[in-house]
Amino acid sequence: MTALLRRTVREIGRVPGRLRGAPGRWTRRGAAALRTRRGQRRAFQAGVVLTVLVSLPPAWLYAAETGRLRTVASAPSAPVAVVFGAGLVDGRPSPYLAGRLDAGLALYRAGKVRALLVTGDNGHVGYDEPDAMRGYLLGHGVPADRIVRDYAGFDTWDSCTRAHRIFGVDRAILVSQGFHIRRAVALCEAAGIDSYGVGVDEPHDATWYYGGVRELPAAGEAALQVLFTPDPHLLGPKVNTLARLGATG
Repeated sequence: MTALLRRTVREIGRVPGRLRGAPGRWTRRGAAALRTRRGQRRAFQAGVVLTVLVSLPPAWLYAAETGRLRTVASAPSAPVAVVFGAGLVDGRPSPYLAGRLDAGLALYRAGKVRALLVTGDNGHVGYDEPDAMRGYLLGHGVPADRIVRDYAGFDTWDSCTRAHRIFGVDRAILVSQGFHIRRAVALCEAAGIDSYGVGVDEPHDATWYYGGVRELPAAGEAALQVLFTPDPHLLGPKVNTLARLGATG
């Protein structure tokens, strides 16, 4: 599917420049051109290009990663589960994040994983997702030495590439909500991690609908990240905690 994305990017690059111009460049002359058959044809071509740009990334994610989705019961064994942050409420995991942590906890209790890598945002004072996630897991009986924190998981790509490059993860089960899990699997695969995803079911409330809508532009960003594999916002020294636990292979 990555090859398909690269071909599509090349084809879009061949569209005449006037079709790719910003909306602010339309002039009265351009608007008049829309009343001609040639102008209408070009407008139609531009519409097709925009439709491809919007629809291709979500379709790619759905087609490419469906075979990598599992439940807690059907997930294969892996050295580590990567649990992605999902917000805090009064310093504690939000209901959505608690659902992800519960799934990670179930994987650990079932012996599917040997450790849990919790990755989230600690970008400003007073907001610390990884420590809150660790506290939740400690409160549910996970030993402290089986929980590893990544404080610079500012977005999904950062979490995936840092898991591989900083923490040495090569194979993992990923835990997130259903609307996000395909993108997480695609990005972690692109980052070098053999990944399976467990999607957590949640009520179809306002947060769920917001998450689903947000995935449309996020899928486009994910396509670019897969194509260009940028560095994360922060790298830093390697951390060998998971290696000492035998949870990186």
